[in-house]
Amino acid sequence: QLQASGGGLVQAGGSLRLSCAASGSISSVNVMGWYRQRPGKQRESVALITTGGNTNYAESVKGRFTISRDSAKNMVYLQMASLKPEDTAVYYCNAKRFGNAKLDSWGQGTQVTVSS
Repeated sequence: QLQASGGGLVQAGGSLRLSCAASGSISSVNVMGWYRQRPGKQRESVALITTGGNTNYAESVKGRFTISRDSAKNMVYLQMASLKPEDTAVYYCNAKRFGNAKLDSWGQGTQVTVSS
């Protein structure tokens, strides 16, 4: 299970850090990611990180958001800076494992609201 937290209301230009706590080990999870669903839009990928530490970001957040993972604590973080009103969304944590022991697990989501 994944538990996302850290959302809230922030002014444009502000920062927030989202946390995702996994109930089990994430050391064997191939990709941990943050996704978001903006009002009236489909869920989209925001940031991904592999077990090897490789990262991938949506173009709209590059240079502003940073994803990190702490396998020892089974935690994944999303540091968000220079927030814009269009970053307003529900943010979800995801864990994917490929191969024989497939996994595709979602957290419950945390609301981020950026006011202009």
